[in-house]
Amino acid sequence: MRIGVFLVAAQFPGMDSGDVLRATVETIVAAERAGFDDAWIAEHHFMSYGVCPSATMLAGVALGRTERIRVGTAVSVLSNRHPVALAEEAAILHHTSGGRFVLGVGRGGPWLDLEVFGTGLERYERGFAESLDLLCAALTRPSVKAEGEFFRFREVPMSPEPPGLRPVVACTSAATASLAAERGLPMLLGLHIGDEEKAEMIGHYARACPKDVPAPGHVAAAVAQVADTTEQAVATLKARMPEWLRPGLAGYVPVDGRPRPATDVDAYVDRLCRIHPVGSPDHCAERLRRTVERTGLRHLILFVEGAGDPAATLENVARLGAEVLPLVRDL
Repeated sequence: MRIGVFLVAAQFPGMDSGDVLRATVETIVAAERAGFDDAWIAEHHFMSYGVCPSATMLAGVALGRTERIRVGTAVSVLSNRHPVALAEEAAILHHTSGGRFVLGVGRGGPWLDLEVFGTGLERYERGFAESLDLLCAALTRPSVKAEGEFFRFREVPMSPEPPGLRPVVACTSAATASLAAERGLPMLLGLHIGDEEKAEMIGHYARACPKDVPAPGHVAAAVAQVADTTEQAVATLKARMPEWLRPGLAGYVPVDGRPRPATDVDAYVDRLCRIHPVGSPDHCAERLRRTVERTGLRHLILFVEGAGDPAATLENVARLGAEVLPLVRDL
């Protein structure tokens, strides 16, 4: 069983973005000390929901501050990046960290970063498979060239040497799960869905995966908040997370003016508290066991920033490591 932390560099009201980024790195250092296996950093642009615009760069900072823990991106947004440039960054982090870097990528959304970075809506809508294939080639082959719709260039040598990484792919739809399955790449499943939906996605993946490809180790995110009682943990998240989510989610601005999906923030937080390990140490452990039993997942990453304060996040990480992880390590 592998258990990590998942950090979005959430900017709660009253927090300075620089302080948030420094606190994110300190949380990863604390997670290593607490016995977590890995730490995953999210990438967002132009919003307070998450103030890390380069998950690879912040991962490099965290890798330089740690010795054992693996650090990954959850995710680097492939729709607004050149796949070869991202592969080069992954190679640097792999080689300089002794192989402790993990690359997670996702399609992203129809947001303003497509306009700002010039990649455009068409590549978001039609180009993810081409981008992913080029990325995989650049991560594993000594040289690459492209003759596709969105990328066309002569053959070039990869330098530094490709790390041989297999990226984890964020999957929020059956179509993306099928795309990952066809390539034998592991999925990253989000914290917005519960055990039943996760099991359905894993089942869909298994049906779409070629028979001769061994099943990869999927990763799934969950919210985790521990307190002396379940009531205290739930009350903490319900008091603080809506203050972050309301302005944060407003940062998702569609590039083409399409209606943005509405979110009932209070209902969303209530659901997260019900379906994830939010509660006493025993309750958190029971929820994690139930997820493993229902889904077969062996790798979970826990969102630990929900209390909205860096000191509280460090306390949450320490308590999860000391009081919850020992109860689930034998799963």
